[in-house]
Parts: sequence; C-alpha cells; structure tokens
Amino acid sequence: MSQTVRERIDSLRVQMKAENLDWFLDTGTDSHMSEYVASHWRTRAFLTGFTGSAGFVLVGMDGAWLWTDSRYFIQAAAQLEGSGVTLMKLDTDDPDLAGLLAMKAERGQRLGLCAGTVSISEFRARKEALSGLGLELVACDDLVDRIWTDRPPVPCTKIRVMPDEICGQDSASKLAEIRQRLSETKCGYTFIAAVDDIAWITNLRADDVPCNPVFVSFLFIDMERAVLFTQKERFDSISLAKLEENFILYGYDEVCIVLPSLVRGRARYNDEKVSMAFCSMLGEDASVGRDWSTDLKARKNPVELEGMRKSHVMDAVAFINAFSRIDFSATDSTYSEISISDAFEEARKRLPGYLGPSFSPISGFGPNGAMCHYSATAESNAAIDRPGLLVLDTGSQFDCGMTDITRTLLFGEATAEQKKDYTLTLKGHLALSRAVFIQGTRGYQLDVLAKQFMWSEGMSFYHGTGHGVGFNLNVHEGPMRISAAPVDVPLETGMVISDEPGIYKEGRHGIRIENLIAVKEDMKTEFGQFLSFEVLTLVPYERRLIDLALLTVEERAQIDAYHDRIWNTLKDLVEPSARDYLRQCTLPLLEC
Repeated sequence: MSQTVRERIDSLRVQMKAENLDWFLDTGTDSHMSEYVASHWRTRAFLTGFTGSAGFVLVGMDGAWLWTDSRYFIQAAAQLEGSGVTLMKLDTDDPDLAGLLAMKAERGQRLGLCAGTVSISEFRARKEALSGLGLELVACDDLVDRIWTDRPPVPCTKIRVMPDEICGQDSASKLAEIRQRLSETKCGYTFIAAVDDIAWITNLRADDVPCNPVFVSFLFIDMERAVLFTQKERFDSISLAKLEENFILYGYDEVCIVLPSLVRGRARYNDEKVSMAFCSMLGEDASVGRDWSTDLKARKNPVELEGMRKSHVMDAVAFINAFSRIDFSATDSTYSEISISDAFEEARKRLPGYLGPSFSPISGFGPNGAMCHYSATAESNAAIDRPGLLVLDTGSQFDCGMTDITRTLLFGEATAEQKKDYTLTLKGHLALSRAVFIQGTRGYQLDVLAKQFMWSEGMSFYHGTGHGVGFNLNVHEGPMRISAAPVDVPLETGMVISDEPGIYKEGRHGIRIENLIAVKEDMKTEFGQFLSFEVLTLVPYERRLIDLALLTVEERAQIDAYHDRIWNTLKDLVEPSARDYLRQCTLPLLEC
C-alpha cells in the first residue's frame, strides 16, 4: 500500500536526522530549474500531494509547510487538507520562509537543500535572507531519492531533428552567435543548463516533459567545441549524424566527470539555471547573467513567425470545427469540463502537423473557472448542468509553431454581472493589443492597459498579463513578460507574448481572454522607433457576453475588424458544416 503524505514526511525526517539536518527545503524543480518537470523530479507532489507547477516545501521535525502563489491557493487548500502540511500563501500576510523560520528555528540549526535542484542564485539568496537567524545552509544530497522507492527514472525519450527550413536558422549559426558573445565578453566558455535553450541551439526536440518538447541535457560551448551531455541511447543514426555535425556527445550522467576537464578560462553561466552541484566546477571568476541563447530565441526569426501564424490558423480551424457542433443552450449535463476540452483536442488531432498539446488543458466551469490554473480530473470533472461560464485555456504544438489560447464560453443565458465582468476584461485585452509604444518599453510599463477598466470597478487579477511563448518549445518562455513585476527586459521585434487579463470570483465564475501577440515595428518619427503588436490568434470572442453599452466606438470597430479578419481567413478552411457557425460568430456587433 502506498504511503500517506504524513508517512513520507516522517521518512524524510529520518534521513534528515542521519544528515544532522533540522530543516529541509524542497524547491520542487529539476536539475535544470524548469517550471514543468518530468515525473522523476516531482518531489513537491510526492511529499505533499499538491500537484501545482509552482511552490516550495519546508519540512521541520515538528511541522511541514507549502508556499505557493495565488494561481493555486484554492487547489492547494483542497489537496493539502488532512495531510498535516500547512498552506502558506505567497504575497499575503502569511509569513514568508524567513518569517516562519524566525518563529520556529533556533540559532545553530542546519537547513538542507538538494544541491542538484537548487540554483546557485537561489542558494545564495536564501543564505543571505536567513543570515540573521543563525542558521547554517547546507547543499546536501537528494534526501527524497532515499525514500522514494518507486521513483520514476530520469526520462530518455527519442530525439527528433527540427529541419532548418522550419527553424529558419541552423545550429552552426546559432553557435557562431554565442561564440561572438564569448569573444566580446572575454569569456572562455559558457555552460548552459536550461533545457529549452539547449533544444533551441541544437534544433533538436524530444518528449521528456509532457507538453514540453525538450530533453534533459547540459551544454558546454567554447570557441572550438560544443559538448552536449544527454543519454546516447535516445539518438538514432539520423539524429546522431545531424548532432555530430556541430557537437560532441557525452552521457547525461558523465557531466560532473567530464566538465572539469573542459573548462578553460572565465566561465559564463546563468546562476538562476545552473545548480549548486556545479558551483565549484565553474570557478569564482565568472560572468554571471542570463544565457545569451534565452534572448536570441525570444526574438523569433521570420521563418519562425510565419510558422507561428500558420499554427494559429490551424488552431482556429480546429476551434470552429469543434464548437460548431456544441449546443451552447444545453445546461442539462449533456457536456462536462472534460468533454468540452476533449472536443477541441479531437479536432486538433485531425490537422496536419499537429504534435500534441502545449500544456494540460484548463477547462473550468462555474466556480472551477475561478481557479485560474484548475485542471479537471475524472473526480473533479464538473457537469454543465446549469447556465454558466466555462474558462477554456488550451494550446497546441505544431511542427511549425505553437499556440496558447483562452476563451470564456457561455452556456445558457448570461447574467448582467457575467456580461459586465467579461466586457471589462475584453476592454483591457483590446487596449493592450492595440498599444503603440516606443522602442525600449518594458512589459511592466504596459501592464496597466489591461487592468485599467476592471480597476475602475474595484476588481483586478494577480497572475501575469503576458508571458513569452516558445517556438515548438515551452509555453512559458522568458526573458520578457507583461506584469506588475518590474522585469527589466525591453519588448523587441519578433517576441511572441500572451495578452490574457481575467477576473476570478471565488465560488461564482472565472473569466479569461487570451490571444498571442507578436511585437512588430510601427512608425518611426523624430522621437524614435515605435513598436506595436500583431495579433496571431484567430478565434472569435464570445459575443453573447459582450455588453455593447460598455464599449466605445473604437473598441467596437476593433472587434469588428478582428472578426472580419477571422472570417476571411477561415471561411474556406473550416468544414462546410461549420461555415454558418463561423459566420454568426464574426458578424459585426451591431448586427447581432
């Protein structure tokens, strides 16, 4: 019989005592500091039962605590109930880690973090934050591995090669760009641990992490060599031959053995992505900063952008084909959260080049929609048994690009409150997408555009307004974002980012509207170069939720122009039976 959460934490405490540790902090990530991790590294879920993608766990001899952000407050409270683990809500009045340890810990006690899954920057930041408490921080072995008897293995899925004509740039030229920066900064080498960066540099993909076409690996690059560390058995003869044009291959487990023999000169690495396991190998005299590849891949080249456009056309075709068959007046349990997301997925599967979802679908009806990262399970799957709103957030991986789209769907008739909340959200969504801004603008400078109308009514939301999106890679990609956080990264041409404001009312309903937008050049004047956004997503808004009285003439014209573009793009691509549905969805607002 499997252990309970309480039994697992008790087992961990035995290992802590063996290592003379009073506290243990689990970061919940992998050896590459990934947001989404393979099952081998899902230690946070193993220890606590909480399955969200963000949070960290503190275990002491007399208690255990989980910190997570506002996306997961409701989910975490439900999953932690009865476990003995206390939920701590980030960015609220709840104590942070230092605050809790100040109340609970004693001077001279030892706090352990797994060296392989804590970044160098996080370890040092934690050490500084806790310095006044008299605690000793220890980068220790993986204690969870000792108690996780049926732990899944490190993933090793098959490599596939991305053709250069789809990527728009070959690996050799990407390596040349990185070596140019090595030369400019007088660094001898760079060491990269971020798996999406490595996939981008090598033009290789795999399926080690669900919905993220990456492979666990490390990459060393100097002026003469590029050395990839990943399992050799994942390559066939074709992919191996392609790799060996530019890279030397070693096994994933060989990195700590081989790396010290490679390093010469000053290191360049991202201390937010490289773990403490490599700290002593890379030396003290290092250039520390964001991986150059992160910035390079954020600016999509013309071929990638065209692939993203094509992906969004196909995704829109699937949306119209799927939902033309849905009876949105049905509120008698004909449909459920899962059946609605499955309908979209089945339509996508019929399209050429479809590889799979870019993240697990979020399909939340009624109160479940108020949990912005809710994921329906067989146990929680809510029937659509009354009038209400369903938040559907899904994405596709195509061989030529990727999508991420959220639409709020109405079943039955809308209430005045629902229409008002939807329209306020839509107004902010539209305002951001039509923004014109001078080159050098940061995302946080635009964030208020999406929130201004709901703020005026005393409402807001607490997730980011926009995240970067990868090209057949991770759905969340840096370094740019649009949020209240002062991220010092300017928006640049070619960047693809989401536009997704929302309103969430616990116990009632959720609303989110999301398009992907690409930064493009706009006018150039005596004041400088200006930029604006190209809207990539081509799916109609829910016109039955729009309160026309709340829209300006400009906003109505913007919606009508968008819907007209959708009609003209999709009318000859959707199934004949879906054409009337598409026409009704895209009529001018005043004709509905």
